[in-house]
Amino acid sequence: MTKPKIAVIVGSIRPTRFGDKPAKWIADHAAARGDIDVEIVDLADYPLPLFDAAASDAWMPTPNETAAKWQAKLNEFDGYIFVTAEYNRSVPGALKNAIDWAYTPFIKKAAAFVAYGSVGGARAVEHLRNIMVEVQAVPVRQGIHIGGSDFMPIMMGQQSWDDAKGKFDMFVPDLLDNLVWWTNATKAARTADAAAATKAA
Repeated sequence: MTKPKIAVIVGSIRPTRFGDKPAKWIADHAAARGDIDVEIVDLADYPLPLFDAAASDAWMPTPNETAAKWQAKLNEFDGYIFVTAEYNRSVPGALKNAIDWAYTPFIKKAAAFVAYGSVGGARAVEHLRNIMVEVQAVPVRQGIHIGGSDFMPIMMGQQSWDDAKGKFDMFVPDLLDNLVWWTNATKAARTADAAAATKAA
């Protein structure tokens, strides 16, 4: 079996965002394992309109060219790490909109979470877990939560992420171990389902 491929999705598109920093950090940790391939996928590279299709891609081909490219990119992966801010006790609107544009790529794939906000982005992640269940993904229990006292000094230029990130390193192995386990399990199951469908055809 080829190595599974994991997308680290940067879930904020604001020009002053913090999310690209922990995204690179977790991607570097993931790539260092050697048992998965990792790629950062930035929502800012996919200027999606507000979801306005007659139905989701679960029911009809998408009518929007950018959304089709976004779906195609997501289809390249076997699992996902969402790096999300918390906006008003939930996920950024851009991230929710991007997921609304792409239902089928997430089906029967694993997802993990790195979040930041006043309470470590915990409320955003709880919403995101439920969203992942609805798109038939498998959200892992583990998450990494970066609190406001950690990221606000970075946003204000008082501290660098390079100085702060070390305190979160201890949480990475558990998150990645579980993500990789579930990614391998779901990939094997999808492969078996595809083989069975081909045999039955």
